[in-house]
Amino acid sequence: MTSIRTLLSFNIKKRRQILGISQVNLAEKVGTSTQYIGQIEQNKKFPSPEMLERIAEALEVDSPQLFSMETYSQDAIQQFKKNLKSSMEKALDDFIATAKILPDTR
Repeated sequence: MTSIRTLLSFNIKKRRQILGISQVNLAEKVGTSTQYIGQIEQNKKFPSPEMLERIAEALEVDSPQLFSMETYSQDAIQQFKKNLKSSMEKALDDFIATAKILPDTR
């Protein structure tokens, strides 16, 4: 059986990732610290009802959905993949742009 805290932390993190927003962005949207969002996602803190409503609004879901055991829709999974691919491509482009080119020693 899954605890309500574990379910909440999982759903917040998963929904945030699907939307492609960072903990920093979520914290800004709900008016709290990044550290607090991280503690919620790590199952170390449990938010107040008011904070739950702000988090749900920022994550574009109804509050009860944060406690749902339903699986995510194909559209949500596709959006997550798209955001992940975009983030990885940007990170690789940034790395290549700043990397020093080493001489070929062959």
